[in-house]
Amino acid sequence: MTGEAAVQAKLEQVYAWLVREYGTPVNERRRGPLDELIGAILSQHTSGINSRRAFESLRATFPSWSDVAEASEEEIADAIRSGGLANQKAPRIKNILTEVLGESGEEDLGWLAGADIDAARDYLVSLPGVGIKTAACVLLFSLGRRAFPVDTHVQRLARRLALVPDSWSPIRTQQYLESVVPKARMYPFHINLIRHGRTVCRARRPRCGRCGLRSVCVHYATEMAPAEDISA
Repeated sequence: MTGEAAVQAKLEQVYAWLVREYGTPVNERRRGPLDELIGAILSQHTSGINSRRAFESLRATFPSWSDVAEASEEEIADAIRSGGLANQKAPRIKNILTEVLGESGEEDLGWLAGADIDAARDYLVSLPGVGIKTAACVLLFSLGRRAFPVDTHVQRLARRLALVPDSWSPIRTQQYLESVVPKARMYPFHINLIRHGRTVCRARRPRCGRCGLRSVCVHYATEMAPAEDISA
């Protein structure tokens, strides 16, 4: 089996096990791309609960995104205080909305759905403070497009399962997964990797005894199994 074929076989095995363990997630809560973009900014370096509270507070405070763009950074920061890092996120949100609304005058990024995927990604990362992971979140979660956001959980599992080399950056991992994971599997695969990373394959003290992927896990073979043999 060639190296590429071996990786594809492992991807299939990992995906199938995650689906058996966690089910097949369906994106039933899609937000518009501009909503998703602002939500992604608010989600940075905070919990899902706090980012949702901040998003809801922002929308309750300002009737429209145009109103947010016209508000002061202090007013925006006050509205998103529950999400953490409000003073850093407020100017980023204001700058993004100013640029988006200044180009079209419309509170809509729906055109991204029909744009060339590379052009859509390039546009998003051209916005102030938007990186490749945030762009991928908008493309995948809001538009169902070919994108595979790589957060710390996805990166950790991809390395431990030897889907990618340890030396690869999150950006390179994202680009690779976008090229090899079928589009229809991107959302459930992404969500299930995060679920597994949060509950079992944790950064510290991974619960390897609960993991059905031990047989294909390089981290377990090199770090955990030898320790188990010694303790036995």
